[in-house]
Amino acid sequence: MKMKKMLCLLLAAVMTASVATGCGDSKKDAGTSASADASADKETAEGGSSDTGEIREYTAFFAVPGAEINDDNEIQQQIAELTGAKVKETWLTGQTAEEAVGTLIAGGEYPDFIDGGSQSVQLYQAGALVALDDYIDKYPNIKEFFTEQEWDQLRQDDGKIYWLPQFSNIYGEEKMCTHNDEAFWIQTRVLKWADYPEIRTMDEYFDLIEAYNEANPTMEDGTANIPYTILCDDWRYFCLENAPEFLDGYPNDGSVIVDPNTQTVIDYNTTDTAVAYFKKLNEEYKKGIVDPESFTMTYDEYIAKISSGRVLGMIDQWWDFAYTGYDAIKSAGLDKQGCSYVPLPITIDRSVKNQWHNSGGVLNVSGGLAVTTSCEDVEGALQFVNDLLGQEVHDLRFWGEKDVDYQVDGEGMYYKTPEMRTNAADSAYKASHLCTYSYFPQWIGTSRDGKNAMKPEGQAQEFFDGLTDDVKECFNAYGVMTYVDMLGTSPAPGPWYPMYTFSQTMTTDTEGGTAWLKMGEVKHEYLPKVVMADDFDAGWAEYMEAYNACNPDAFIAEMQVELERRIAEAAKYE
Repeated sequence: MKMKKMLCLLLAAVMTASVATGCGDSKKDAGTSASADASADKETAEGGSSDTGEIREYTAFFAVPGAEINDDNEIQQQIAELTGAKVKETWLTGQTAEEAVGTLIAGGEYPDFIDGGSQSVQLYQAGALVALDDYIDKYPNIKEFFTEQEWDQLRQDDGKIYWLPQFSNIYGEEKMCTHNDEAFWIQTRVLKWADYPEIRTMDEYFDLIEAYNEANPTMEDGTANIPYTILCDDWRYFCLENAPEFLDGYPNDGSVIVDPNTQTVIDYNTTDTAVAYFKKLNEEYKKGIVDPESFTMTYDEYIAKISSGRVLGMIDQWWDFAYTGYDAIKSAGLDKQGCSYVPLPITIDRSVKNQWHNSGGVLNVSGGLAVTTSCEDVEGALQFVNDLLGQEVHDLRFWGEKDVDYQVDGEGMYYKTPEMRTNAADSAYKASHLCTYSYFPQWIGTSRDGKNAMKPEGQAQEFFDGLTDDVKECFNAYGVMTYVDMLGTSPAPGPWYPMYTFSQTMTTDTEGGTAWLKMGEVKHEYLPKVVMADDFDAGWAEYMEAYNACNPDAFIAEMQVELERRIAEAAKYE
């Protein structure tokens, strides 16, 4: 136990905390019975309390970076009083997920909870995780978190379940106002300057940014704008490499394109659209539009640039920049200069319908929250997870404290005052008062009361009222109410979606897995060179030679087998 405490102190000293949200898969009926609701709330209130009145303390490590909350955080304490437990969360800093998880595996001592991210399979293979199968039925809130089909999808090669994807679940009616996913983002000041034009293609997007930057090279204080930047740090180089699938009108399968008509896997890295996209980046780089520091800056440096309000546009996932960079923009009042971001429905040409946003959710089976073999109270730890999913605690996590962080109108609808919204975006306030337990399982969609949203960003009126004035003006100009409206919504993809949940688990044990690893290394090395090349055609040819030497056909073949397996598996539940 002493070793474990020393480990936790070490983790707390070198890792920091984060706030994140996710999106999910609709399965629950908002018409859950009142008795079931009461039962769930009773379990939340009573199940977590201890006979002695002492607060059980657990530790958790999440292999992603972020910002720490205070030890005396007020809502964390309220949750502890309701559940009888609290968790000291530590986060990744100064290391990659592979390095941090590798160190834990080498030492053989772990925090109580862990999400190893891309290293979840390594933790499983090291015997570091507790199989959850014998526990799930004891905790009703956990049990209802997935359908039977989804529980089966979470089983590893030994047939057991070891982790809970946190961000995959919609309760009741889907309520989606924020586009939490990837997009071409642009600042509202750019669109306003051009009188809110209809921008649909990659060429139109860059033409607008070029024109705006030529006419307005600086911010109000004279600081030079950064027309377009690209995050390439470590695994986040998806901001550079996977745009061709979206430009061709496909959803985010991540590692491949799936043709829904032929049900075949396509390599998006070598399509005509991929060539056109990287050639465009090469042209923009030569013009000085692409940030020359794109391929050397760290994630923290990227966030600092976003926070400064200088970046006119970029490709990124909303969750990757909004809860740090965009909140900083709002806190600094830079939204008044039009530095807020909105997404645009960009494709390679106007004949292509975009699928940047799909209805339904994403079950990422490649990782999630796990309980480790170092945990001395597995049942208590899972009781805490169960309690976090009860409605009272869930409201505390995401809405905050009633009459402090939100109010309730005569119709029972939750809303925030302007001051409450300002507080929610302030880093100091979040650290001292708010506690989302952001990497523990959570719902989006409709509250068990059948009317409020599980989270403020899903509450349509609250969402719009909370928008900055520049975004409201932008939305009004385009006749929309939400970020999702800016893109439009496509139907949920097929039962294979998303294919990246398979590629993320591939190892060098297979020919395709070896190819996948090598392909990633080559793309990470060569794509920046392609963008910066004096001779694009020569640079692309050199890249393709290195890429083809990775044996990508072996990877595509294994992805095709997995695609067919998923389609056949889904048919069993129809």
